Amino acid sequence: MILEGIVTTVDSHGTINIAPMGPDVRPEMDRFLLRPFRTSQTFQNLKVHGEGVLHVSDDVLLLARAAIGGMDPLPALVRANTIRGWILQDACRYFEFRVKSIDESEERIRIEAEVVASQRLRDFFGFNRAKHAVVEAAILATRTAFLPLNQIEAEYEKLAVLVQKTGGEREHLAFALLQKHIAEIAQRRRVKEEAQ
Repeated sequence: MILEGIVTTVDSHGTINIAPMGPDVRPEMDRFLLRPFRTSQTFQNLKVHGEGVLHVSDDVLLLARAAIGGMDPLPALVRANTIRGWILQDACRYFEFRVKSIDESEERIRIEAEVVASQRLRDFFGFNRAKHAVVEAAILATRTAFLPLNQIEAEYEKLAVLVQKTGGEREHLAFALLQKHIAEIAQRRRVKEEAQ
């Protein structure tokens, strides 16, 4: 089963990276499989320092910010208990993990991870249609390098209706942030095409 979450990792200098990630998990949550892209900072960090933290969160604004790299300022973080890493203070649950193996034979890297510590921080509020729409929009925002932009924009039009009808303030902010990101990418591509 794929669980949409947020992973924190650190590089060799201790710089924190926060990224959305959909690991393949087991119900026991004792191990999971990460499949980052070869070019991702998460992969680079886990290759150098094989520890991280997987978070379950219902904060779609945080997820949207992580999806487009908009993490300035960083959200509230606390040091992990068992590994050298960081925990998102407002997560619902977290799972500190260590890398057991890395398979680089495909474009999507396969990283087997073992959970070494976990904790529940607060109740999961739950998802409504707007939160689901923002999650889908955030995933699409991470695919702009290989999905046709007009396809992403068409999906955003459909998702916008759900956010408008059922979202609260954070869902509206998150979706607006993602829409702005996609619009900026579209504008850069138009400028580049006109220059050629």
